Amino acid sequence: MTSVHAVLAAAAALWAAAAAAETITLESPLEQVAVLELYTSHGCNSCPPADAWLRGLTAHPALWRELVPLSFHVDYWDRLGWPDRFARADFSRRQRDYQHSGGIDTVYTPGFVLNGREWRGWFRRAEPAFALGPAVGRLAITVTVGETATVTFRPQGEHDSLQAQFAVLGFGLSSPIGGGENAGKDLREDFVVLGMTQGAAVAGTAVMEWRLPWPQLKDGPAARHGIAAWVSAPGDPRPLQAVGGWLP
Repeated sequence: MTSVHAVLAAAAALWAAAAAAETITLESPLEQVAVLELYTSHGCNSCPPADAWLRGLTAHPALWRELVPLSFHVDYWDRLGWPDRFARADFSRRQRDYQHSGGIDTVYTPGFVLNGREWRGWFRRAEPAFALGPAVGRLAITVTVGETATVTFRPQGEHDSLQAQFAVLGFGLSSPIGGGENAGKDLREDFVVLGMTQGAAVAGTAVMEWRLPWPQLKDGPAARHGIAAWVSAPGDPRPLQAVGGWLP
C-alpha cells in the first residue's frame, strides 16, 4: 500500500469509527422516487463534464425527497492508462444488465439511466423532469453507521419477489489523475457509490425486510457521506422504489 493509500484508508477508518453507533432512519413516500444513475470512469475523457453536472444536483430542491442520484464507476476503461480507484466489476456488470434487459442500447460512458431507462438528454443539455411517480409502496432504511442496514418495504400491490440494495455514497471527493485520457486533472465528484451490498430475494408479502451488512468501502476520504437503498425484481436492475439521505 502506498503512503497516499495508507492515509486515505486511515481517514476512512477514522470516519467509520467516529460515526459508529450513530443510528438513523430514512423513509420514502408512497410514490415512486426517481433514481438517476451515472456510469462513469476516471479513464474516460468525456466523463468529467457529466460528473460535474451530477455534482450540481447536491443543490437540487428535489434531492432525496423525489430524487436519488447514484454515480457508478465502471472498470472497463482501466486499461486506458489509469485505474479508477472507485471502479468495481460489479458496477460494470450492472450496466451490462441494463443492456441485456433492454434498458439501454449499449454500454458506454458517460451513460445516464433514469428510472431504469437510458436517458440521453444530458448530451442535448436538457434538464430532466424529476417528479414522483405512481404509488408503489413505502421504503424505509435504518442504519447503524459502519455496521448494518435494515431495509423494509411495504408494497402497494403484489410482487412475486424483490431484493434490496444498499449503497454508501461519497461527496466532495478529489482524485488527482496521473495518466490516461484525464492525465493532469484533479477530478471532483459527488454521489460516488463507494460500496454496495445486496440482499437475497424475498417473497412478496405485505412487509418485506432485509438486514444487510455495511459494505466494504473504496478509499476516500470524502467530505461527506450519504446512503441510498432501493428494491428491484431479481435479475432486473430497474429500481421499483428508492430512498436516500445524508449521514451525520
